[in-house]
Amino acid sequence: MSDALQAALSVAASGLHAQSKRLRVVSENLANAQSTAAAPGGEPYARKVISFAQRIDEAANVSRVKIAGIDKAETPFRLVHDPGHPAADDKGNVLMPNVNMLSEVADMKEASRSYEANLQVVKQARDMIMSTIDLLRSR
Repeated sequence: MSDALQAALSVAASGLHAQSKRLRVVSENLANAQSTAAAPGGEPYARKVISFAQRIDEAANVSRVKIAGIDKAETPFRLVHDPGHPAADDKGNVLMPNVNMLSEVADMKEASRSYEANLQVVKQARDMIMSTIDLLRSR
C-alpha cells in the first residue's frame, strides 16, 4: 500500500514542479508586458509559452508530467503609434510585446488551481501514510 501512496506523492510532486514553472513563465510575461526594444527596428519582449509532456516511470508504473519546453509564442507583436518613444520607427510606430494581460491572468489562475490540487494530493497521501503508521503502531 505504501508503494501506491509513494507513487501518488511522486506524481503530485511532478505536478507541483510543472505548475510552479508555469507560474514563473506567466510572471515573466506579466512583468515584461510593456518591455519594448531599446532602439527602432528591434524586437520587443516575446511572450513565452510552456508545454508539458508525459514521462513514463516504468519502475514505479506511473505517468509523471514534465516540461517539454518553454518557447516564444507565435502571435504577432502589437503595433502602437507613439512617435515620442525611443523605439519608434520613422512613422512613429512602436512594436509592443505580444502579451495579452487577460490571457496571462487566466493562465495564472489555472496554474494556481492545478498547483493547489496537486498540493491537496500530497496532503491526503501524507495523511494516509500517517494513518497506516498509527495502525501499525497500535498492534
